[in-house]
Amino acid sequence: MKHLKTVFSYLLIIAAGIAIGTLAPRVPQWLKGDYTEGNYAAYFPNPSTKVVMYGTETCPYCAKARDYLRERGIAFADYDIQKSPAAREAFGKLDGKGVPLILIGNRRIDGFMAPVYDDALKNAGIVPQTVAQAR
Repeated sequence: MKHLKTVFSYLLIIAAGIAIGTLAPRVPQWLKGDYTEGNYAAYFPNPSTKVVMYGTETCPYCAKARDYLRERGIAFADYDIQKSPAAREAFGKLDGKGVPLILIGNRRIDGFMAPVYDDALKNAGIVPQTVAQAR
């Protein structure tokens, strides 16, 4: 019986270590907000462009973000960080960790999050067309 308790205690300690090792790196992601505000004017190609996307051709979330913007008739600059050294450099200056990285006005959004895009577009004064109007 004592041997069984010892084995169980070791298994419990190992399981706790694995859980902490798996979850701990994700904590900062859970604590950060949906977007970061800042002055991103240097990343827009011209004054009339209000949305910039850094992504790749093969990223499924990048494809979703492109579809989302196109369906709403939102003009955006689309930079492929795998094909363009300049885009890769700008992405690096933004400390990009993953794609898509979207700049909408003064907001930076990492990943595909349609409700956050909606809010950022509204904040930037960009009125998207309804999906039916865009088609």
